[in-house]
Amino acid sequence: MKSINDLLSEHPFFAGLPSPMLELIAGCGINVHFEEDEHIFAENDSADLFFVLRTGKVALEIDTPRQGPKTIETISAGQLLGVSWLVPPHRWTFGARAIDPTSAIAIDAACLRGKCDADPELGYEMLKRFSVLVRDRLQSTRLQLLDLYGSHAS
Repeated sequence: MKSINDLLSEHPFFAGLPSPMLELIAGCGINVHFEEDEHIFAENDSADLFFVLRTGKVALEIDTPRQGPKTIETISAGQLLGVSWLVPPHRWTFGARAIDPTSAIAIDAACLRGKCDADPELGYEMLKRFSVLVRDRLQSTRLQLLDLYGSHAS
């Protein structure tokens, strides 16, 4: 059975990280599993983890007053779930629910933030990598909005 360090070293997000950095990150991780329809976290709760999805799919949802939860993006195996752990006040801006049975590595945010504070090189590396993730998610949202509100010939 592979260790969390081994699993992270095989993931594209962590590609090129020096082994000591991977070991620090892996030291904050545990394997977790979510059943279909299980809520992983709720909008505005404390963002105390982020997840490296190994299998399954997760819906990112916002709660709408009249229509209940609405899926705004689907995160699949191989992707990361959660960026709110990095930015104060460390609260989830969306909810997350497993669409399928889902396995992931959960990284303890307080643990990793502490290691990033103690090792600025690690902190900078995480910030650079998560900045790309945020950029990509914003681009995806932009494209969804263009599709939803795009101009149509009258």
